[in-house]
Amino acid sequence: MDETEFWELIDGTREAADGDPEDHAELLVDRLTQADPESVLDFARHFESRYRRAYRWDLWGAAWVLLDGASDDAFDYFRCWLIGQGRDVFEGALHDPDALADLLDDFDDEIDGDGEELGYAADEAYETLTGTVAPDLGIPPAPPEPEGTAIDFENDQELARRYPKLWERFGVAGAGAGAGD
Repeated sequence: MDETEFWELIDGTREAADGDPEDHAELLVDRLTQADPESVLDFARHFESRYRRAYRWDLWGAAWVLLDGASDDAFDYFRCWLIGQGRDVFEGALHDPDALADLLDDFDDEIDGDGEELGYAADEAYETLTGTVAPDLGIPPAPPEPEGTAIDFENDQELARRYPKLWERFGVAGAGAGAGD
């Protein structure tokens, strides 16, 4: 499976799921189980390499604004969800995390931003196909800390400065007058 096929599979299953992350993961597992085990491992390598590329402080800050806070686990699930949004959104967010304000049509923090199940899709499919756990993918381990400079997520002024478009649309300022009153 090459990169184009990877993104076509991500896009096709997301569209069929109407953007629902849980349905997206189920459809992805179904599609992957129609492939051979080596193709599933190729998919897993593509997914994992992008998951690791997104392990960055600036993306974590964007997730923090979108989700009104993001723990370690929440950021892990956000990165899976971000991959699930497709190549344009993923690459756009890596280029400029604040651009997510323009790249996302709708965002409901109750269902969006959490793609945990997407992260397990290849493992589930591989196990279904082979009856065994997927082998090591041969990808270098993730760094212990996100790439870039740490951000003080508790500093609303800093978040508003770093992510002006996201802050206006999704942050405390975008929540609307009286939302927290």
